[in-house]
Amino acid sequence: MNTLHKVLLYAMVSAIAGFALTIVAPPVYAQGGGTYCASNDNRFARCQVSWRDAILVQQSSKAACIRGKTWGFDRNGIWVNGGCRGQFAPARGGWGGGGGGRQPQRIRCESSSSNYRLCPVNIQRGDDVRVANQLSSASCQQGRSWGVQHNGIWVNRGCRADFVINRR
Repeated sequence: MNTLHKVLLYAMVSAIAGFALTIVAPPVYAQGGGTYCASNDNRFARCQVSWRDAILVQQSSKAACIRGKTWGFDRNGIWVNGGCRGQFAPARGGWGGGGGGRQPQRIRCESSSSNYRLCPVNIQRGDDVRVANQLSSASCQQGRSWGVQHNGIWVNRGCRADFVINRR
């Protein structure tokens, strides 16, 4: 076997080993100060973090992420179940250190009887608005059952959630 074949064989074995590790890796990775935690195949999963509490910053599953039902936080970290997958961040006071910047604003907005509702809050260009905690079993999908406009957050189709507004 010549050198080129050895290099190609090594590269192929490395690629296969790397792919295998991604399949069996735990459903958690750090990203931008937060943690992604996933209940794959509707199975219970736990994601260890060094925070005192967490908020759901962005749901990435079609399955509802409802605190206390399909996700939660305890002394062992974040837990997810029932297909809930999302990006989590430390709740206010969740980090031990200081840190500048403005505190995120939280607002609850609920669509009752599946009707449209606007929850008044001043939204400025550059503000980042996300679902922090979904309260409903109805899906909360941005652009479909909730959205943002300059004078507030709107919900529809039974979406009920706590939203977090990160001011720029």
